[in-house]
Amino acid sequence: MINFGSGNTVIKSKLISRRMFVLTAAKTVVFFGIFGRLVSLQINEATKYKTLSDKNRFREWKLAPQRGIIRDYFNKEIASNEKVYQLHITPENSPNLETLFFRLKTILNLSDKRIFYLKRKIAKQKPWEPIIVSDNLTWSEFSRINLFLHELPGVEPLVSVARQYPDQSTAHLVGYVSQVSQKDLQNKQYLKDMSVTGLSVGKIGLENKLDEEIIGKVGFQRYEVNAYGKRIRQIKIDSGKAGTNYKSTLDLEVQRYASSLLSEKAASVCVMDIFNGDIVTMVSSPIFDPNAFVHGIDKDYWNELISNSKKPLSNKAVAGLYPPGSTIKTIVALSALENDIWNPKKYLNCTGVREFHGEKFHCWKKKGHGAVNLRTAIQKSCDVYFYEVARILGVDRLSKTAKKFGLGNKTLDGFIEERKGVVPNTKWKKKFIGKNWYIGETLHSGIGQGYYQSTPLQLCLMTAQIANGGYEIKPRILVKGTNSNLKDYVKFKNENPDKSLPPELWVSNLNLKRLVKNEKNINFVKDAMYAATNEVGGTSYRSRINDKKFMFAGKTGSSQVKKFTETQRKLEVKQTELKYKDRDHALFVAFAPVSSPRYAISVVVEHGGSGSSSAAPIAKQVIKKVLERHELRENIAQTIGKEV
Repeated sequence: MINFGSGNTVIKSKLISRRMFVLTAAKTVVFFGIFGRLVSLQINEATKYKTLSDKNRFREWKLAPQRGIIRDYFNKEIASNEKVYQLHITPENSPNLETLFFRLKTILNLSDKRIFYLKRKIAKQKPWEPIIVSDNLTWSEFSRINLFLHELPGVEPLVSVARQYPDQSTAHLVGYVSQVSQKDLQNKQYLKDMSVTGLSVGKIGLENKLDEEIIGKVGFQRYEVNAYGKRIRQIKIDSGKAGTNYKSTLDLEVQRYASSLLSEKAASVCVMDIFNGDIVTMVSSPIFDPNAFVHGIDKDYWNELISNSKKPLSNKAVAGLYPPGSTIKTIVALSALENDIWNPKKYLNCTGVREFHGEKFHCWKKKGHGAVNLRTAIQKSCDVYFYEVARILGVDRLSKTAKKFGLGNKTLDGFIEERKGVVPNTKWKKKFIGKNWYIGETLHSGIGQGYYQSTPLQLCLMTAQIANGGYEIKPRILVKGTNSNLKDYVKFKNENPDKSLPPELWVSNLNLKRLVKNEKNINFVKDAMYAATNEVGGTSYRSRINDKKFMFAGKTGSSQVKKFTETQRKLEVKQTELKYKDRDHALFVAFAPVSSPRYAISVVVEHGGSGSSSAAPIAKQVIKKVLERHELRENIAQTIGKEV
């Protein structure tokens, strides 16, 4: 009989051994797998998980930079910064936005309209991109947010800075800032590179012109949080770098004064140094509050601004276009003299109307001025006389002189709102209108009507270059260190007419550009402007100042808005009797003081009627104010080593 018991035992033993081997091997594999993974986690992926850990423990927020400060010539701030409290949300850090907005609505009293807007904005952008709930919290609101911050995941309260404009009179010149738009990002690469929530960008004026230099460098703040997202401590803060500060040529006191004189008129005032082009004041009226744009303009206020017929948002000094009216007679006279086509002593008899090819061309004075020569024609602003001068001169030669003196060209670099204007000639009409030039249009051009379009700043520049003796200058609004020495050159010539110029005052050394061939011609025009203001019969005689310290020489003008009918002429209808919108624009240009010219001024009052009644009285007061502060301005110039 065969015994199978021992065999079974051997088989079972072998089977158990194999199982133990497999089990042990499996355990070993698992062990080394776990060990390898641990090594990988601790060594190979340590950086990754440290980063994730740090992300949970540490938070970093970019800070909008502080814009550079803009000051007036006397170092008064005209664009500054103020501390503000902001509230941002990062959607990906908030697990339940509905709950979050409900809590914020309770804490901040957010409107449903605002919440709807925020939700729509979140839907349009990346979840990790912060959005601004408010960029101008009160201290009370800011405190409440911080108190409940541990209950508000994804919420970030920040202390930041925002633009502030201390004086509204500078609104058009300085401009304003508002939040960066998609269009801004498309057009300006430096804004893309900064990539920070709540960044403001300059929209118009100096804020726009200087934006890239004045905007500053982005900063950040880093802090540690606990498991609930509550701040434990601040790790690091980098406030970034403030933008470049700038000093302007503007006199804020004169700016305020000029603005007050304009009141709610649709008008502008420009004052310029005739030697270096420094803009002392450039006011546009009505004014607006630039601070309203910083945190997002109120819809009612915006509608009020855009519906106002006097266009408060328009910088009339550089964007307003007006026929120069009789102010252009100074250029017509100068052009005629420079081209040797007119004898200034030639008399013409003004009867109040000039007939040409069956068409009547009227003088502003119904019964005429009688016998006048070129000087008295400027003094009394005789239209009939200048019809004839323009006819002989021709529009093309007039156009050439007008452009030399600054008309029909932009005058300030980088001002996006500035307009070029129009100085018409035969080629211009053919190109833009597609018709030939008519002689009657030349006559209209001789009194600054027809196609002519000029800005108040251009008229101020024109007058400044007449006043300095016919030398080209470049208007400027920022203080610069360049010194043309034109002032010293002109002063030496006036005081020492028979002496040779010292080498340092040779024109070739000063890089000066003469605009006239014969200085006698421009002196003639200046003398005629003196007569217009300071001699009986002059159109601005009523606005004269007898004190030699403040005495000025000027030229009135009126820009026709609506043509007078023959019936209105017969009835002698006055401008004040017309509807406001039908009245002529009132213009006045001048330089002062007469004895030693230093400043030029232009005043334009929309629908003001006549330059003598509306514009000249304003110019009189502004000129006096500027000259009263001239010595202070000179003292500042000496201390900083700059010319005035």
